[in-house]
Amino acid sequence: MKRLFWLGVGVVTGVVLSRKAAETARQATPAGLASNLGDAVRELAGAVGSFGAEVRAGMNEREQELHDMVEERSGVAAPRAEGRHAAARRPVRRARRAEG
Repeated sequence: MKRLFWLGVGVVTGVVLSRKAAETARQATPAGLASNLGDAVRELAGAVGSFGAEVRAGMNEREQELHDMVEERSGVAAPRAEGRHAAARRPVRRARRAEG
């Protein structure tokens, strides 16, 4: 009975190690490396996008705090920009050249 038990443990261990070795070998191929690299790049892009969103949210929150502080101290409502870089989207008026 003991021998049968240890035979079963050996077979299961052999199967698990064989599958693990096959997976490791697959990951070492160019296709496996490209897949791992693609996953890493996607994860990095998601993290950068998330970080950017958090920075923008923090900027908007701080801008709101500053507007509230200006209104509180001066009693005058500060003009609020509509979205990011609203002043940069306004049309630029250029001086006309004097024709002569």
